[in-house]
Amino acid sequence: MIIKLLGALHAEVNGLSIVPTAGKPRQILALLSLYPGRVVPVPTLMEEIWGAHLPQSSLTTLQTYILQLRRMLGTAMGPDVPGSAKDVLATRYGGYLLQIPSDAVDVFRYERLVAEGRHAFDDGEDERAASLLREALDLWEGPALVDVRVGSILEIEVMRLEQSRLVARERRIDADLRLGRHVELIAELTDLVARHPQHEGLHSQAMVALYRSGRQAGALDVYRRLRQRLVDELGVEPSPQLQRMHQAMLTVDPRLDVVAGPRRSSTFDLYAA
Repeated sequence: MIIKLLGALHAEVNGLSIVPTAGKPRQILALLSLYPGRVVPVPTLMEEIWGAHLPQSSLTTLQTYILQLRRMLGTAMGPDVPGSAKDVLATRYGGYLLQIPSDAVDVFRYERLVAEGRHAFDDGEDERAASLLREALDLWEGPALVDVRVGSILEIEVMRLEQSRLVARERRIDADLRLGRHVELIAELTDLVARHPQHEGLHSQAMVALYRSGRQAGALDVYRRLRQRLVDELGVEPSPQLQRMHQAMLTVDPRLDVVAGPRRSSTFDLYAA
């Protein structure tokens, strides 16, 4: 079985899709896929698909949705496969679970690669960190569960995954900056700061990339526009850390030119208190 959640919902067995067209069964499949080998309680499934307003027939309807998923699963598995759809989409006391290895789901491959990339980054293995994090990010084919109507449970999971994606991208950019790839990063960072107009970490990376590319004025303009936005919209100044980086650029601080020095951190962190 192959399941993809980092983009449109995709699940197949033997090359055949087992993704239902109806919305609520899709939610159930997505939620079970996020917890492979673990029981998802019936109340959790009900909260996801109906929220706080359960219909009187909610338990029966949920069982019908599970049956529909098992039928699709059984058809894809075929008659010659050991076991049955009931063994894969199993009933347990108080809930249901997908009996599949976690590596069959792209989310878990992504999280494993991110963890390995983070450890490599912390160990100063910049090339390996950048490669692992890039491989993890390449698993994304769009916003998580982009074609699934999400309820309260899946909404939290989607937010968690999207935040993880942004953090992983920041860390990969940090590794690329330490490797001296500042020129190649300018276009990507220009897009990111436009999408995240109040994100100081991304703005600091854009400033460093521009500064190291000989575009000091552009770097200072990124700071100016961010500061104006923070003051106008939130009534706050940039963090002391970012203010110190801005001052370092005005004074041409040599630490900004370090490409892959002994400090195992981002350039932004050089100016932490």
